[in-house]
Amino acid sequence: MIRRELVLCMRWVGLLIAGSVAAVASAAEEHPLLKAPLTQAPGRQLMALTVTYASGQSTRPHHHGGDAFVYVLTGHIRSQVEGSPERVYGPGESWFEPAGAHHVVSGNASAEQPASMLVVFVAKPEAELTAMDQPPLPARTQSR
Repeated sequence: MIRRELVLCMRWVGLLIAGSVAAVASAAEEHPLLKAPLTQAPGRQLMALTVTYASGQSTRPHHHGGDAFVYVLTGHIRSQVEGSPERVYGPGESWFEPAGAHHVVSGNASAEQPASMLVVFVAKPEAELTAMDQPPLPARTQSR
């Protein structure tokens, strides 16, 4: 009985590790560009970066710790903020996400070409800019 529970526990740990490795392997490529305090908004700073998705790549649902302005540079980006319809944005198109909004879809709309975007955040210097939702835990089985 103890051996069976140990095996189930090891499988669960294995699933967690595999999920963590997959999440790291599928992370979008980010390149910081600029960080500067805002003189007209004391206690806030502007942070700009580019984000590149490989073909077919996406990120888990997440929240941002600051307001975000997003501008598509290349390719096509699928995006959806909770409560709004999913939309595909092309080069030159942009959108705004208020701090704390639940970004439920974010990824490259193409299975063949990479896509990149400029993201400009306005946030407190200590803010966590992107907080990924926790992946769901594997279903628990009842042992006897």
